[in-house]
Order: sequence, then structure tokens, then C-alpha cells
Amino acid sequence: MHDLARLAQRFTIDWLDRADATVPPQIMAPGYQVHIGDVELDGLEAYTPATVGQLEQFPGLQLTVHSLVLTEDRLALHFTEHGASVRHDLRGAAWTGVALFAWDGEVLTENWTQEDYAARRRQLADGVPDTVGPPMVAPWTTQPAAPDPAAEDVVRAWLGSAQPGFDSVTWDDGLTAALVRPRGLEVAELFSAGSTVAFAATQTGEFLGTDELPAEDGPVRLGLAGLVTVADGVVSGGVVVSDRHGLLRSRSRR
Repeated sequence: MHDLARLAQRFTIDWLDRADATVPPQIMAPGYQVHIGDVELDGLEAYTPATVGQLEQFPGLQLTVHSLVLTEDRLALHFTEHGASVRHDLRGAAWTGVALFAWDGEVLTENWTQEDYAARRRQLADGVPDTVGPPMVAPWTTQPAAPDPAAEDVVRAWLGSAQPGFDSVTWDDGLTAALVRPRGLEVAELFSAGSTVAFAATQTGEFLGTDELPAEDGPVRLGLAGLVTVADGVVSGGVVVSDRHGLLRSRSRR
């Protein structure tokens, strides 16, 4: 097992699944940085209690890994978290996410994550949990793959106009309609492991509106994280998780 994959295993099983708050200092640097949705957490003193709060809301929470890729210095997971919320009469929910990790050769140093909190909110409201997708058979024995700069270039270009409903890419819970007409792009992190490219980025553009919220011309921001595959010079499949919850919440407050 590669040492970086072992850290991801401990992150998933020892930390999140077991809700063991003694684990983060063992697998993460004291200055561990987390970028999740529109939230920035700087250091374990900020990150650990924030995560413990979610674990207490969902006692017994489980994380199922659907795919994992890594290089010698980066790793990415596509996963589903699932559990029952004590704040919602133990209604269950299953929501997807994509997380990218960096390490220094010994411990994790930085993380970029998007989780589909909009889907979680929907399920907790209607009491009908989504189905958890199939697990990856053996994620922790995945070996590092060499980067593919050409695949990275394809994904950078694709992200500038990417929207739900195209390229055989699943966005969020599969029910997502386009919320933004992209006009700009900020890439926080992007790496490839063979033909698979992991990214954390923010699209900027015009808000297209929903049934409840009107479209507006003013610029908005939509955070994304994804794992997509490149074949024959085009994006041919994969997953994207967006911070649509944060975007819609910000528009509803206006």
C-alpha cells in the first residue's frame, strides 16, 4: 500500500467512520488547510471541531469510496457520506463529494472538497434518502499513476464552459440543472493520474435562475470539484460536485 493511500484510508476509516478525534494530529500537519464550499479552515484547531460537529449530527456516519486516484504527491476521492441526522428525527441522507489532498511525504497538508449539501438538505426535508452508489472494490491498494499534461490541458479548457447535461459527466445528484453561464474560471488545484483528471475550481458567470430565484446578469461564483476522464482529446465521463447549496443560499439572501 502506498503511504499516501494509507493516509487516505486512515482519514476515511479511522477519522470519519469511527469519529475518532485523536486521529487528525496523527495524519495531518498542524497547519492543515481545508477549502470546502465557501469555507476556509486554517489549521487543525479550526478543522477538527468543525468536522466533529458534523459527525455528532450524523452519529455512525459512513463514507463509501467510489473511486480513488493518486500520484506521488496528490490524491483524489469520489465518495458518498451517509447517515442519519439527530437534528431531523434520524432521517437518513446520502450525499456525494469529491476531495483532493496534498501531502508532504509524511502527513496530509491541504484539502480541497465539495460536498452536495443541496442533496443532503433535500433528503432530510422529504425523508427519502438517495441510494448509495457501488463502492470501489480495493481503493487503498491503488498505485500512483503518471501525470498526463495533455489531459490536464483538455480539462482546463473544458472547465471554462462546462455545465450539467453534457459529456457523460454526472453533476451532483444527477438532478442538477445549469445554474451559471460560465464567463470565467479560477483553478485552485488540478492534477492528472493517467487519463483521469482531478480538479478544484470556481466558475464565475451569470446566474441563470431557478423556479424560485430569478436570473441575474451580475457575476456569481460556483465552486466545483471533480474527477473526469479524458479520451481522444475530450472529456468523456466522470463526476462533478458543485457548491450549488452555497450559491442558492447566497442568492436567496439578496
